[in-house]
Amino acid sequence: MTIHILATGTSRGIGAAIAGSLDCDDVRFVGHSTAGSDLAIPADLAEPGAATTLWAQALDRLDGRIDILINNAGIFEATPLELPADQWLAGWERTMRINLTAAAALSRLAVLHFQQNGGGRIVNVASRAAYRGDSPAHWHYAASKAGMVAMTKTIARGYARDAILAFAVCPGFTMTGMAEDYLGSRGGDALLADIPLGRVAEPAEVAAAVRFLALEAPPSMTGAVLDINGASYVR
Repeated sequence: MTIHILATGTSRGIGAAIAGSLDCDDVRFVGHSTAGSDLAIPADLAEPGAATTLWAQALDRLDGRIDILINNAGIFEATPLELPADQWLAGWERTMRINLTAAAALSRLAVLHFQQNGGGRIVNVASRAAYRGDSPAHWHYAASKAGMVAMTKTIARGYARDAILAFAVCPGFTMTGMAEDYLGSRGGDALLADIPLGRVAEPAEVAAAVRFLALEAPPSMTGAVLDINGASYVR
């Protein structure tokens, strides 16, 4: 049977690598980006209701059935403490809406859909920051990714009997445009020295883990969180 997949944030970086890894004959894949494209549904996940609209449009493209949801969309925007209070709070809320609330809204719709269709899988792309934390300008980013991990485990525990499985991956620094900017701003050599492997991850490495969880991981792995950080944080 052909597997139907919806993935968010597929225009570049890890998301584009995920889309490429799932380009195979037995998969029908629908992606998402803020601007949209021939292969991706447009949606600004910072906007209320955008996740619901995205889900409905993906269902329409996939003939009414989604088997796997991959929540990858996310932002990494600095919000220094020195900002005026309203700007600091706006940055926090924007990050939480895109990184966590939209993923939660899509996961809710996925669980309800899966309950009516014999099960399914959710794969969430979180971050090493969920466990290790992040810079003082990124409280919100770390909190959003910790929330994603907690949500993954809650879904796994709550709905396994419905054949609904949930997994997460937690990349460390990954060689996307976002990571390159951050490495440069924080002194790349010093950060690399903190990674025993000696380099940051490649998007294809993260995509390989996501593909495994989406298509191959045994059901008893539900609730698992896979680290991809070159041993820079070992739990």
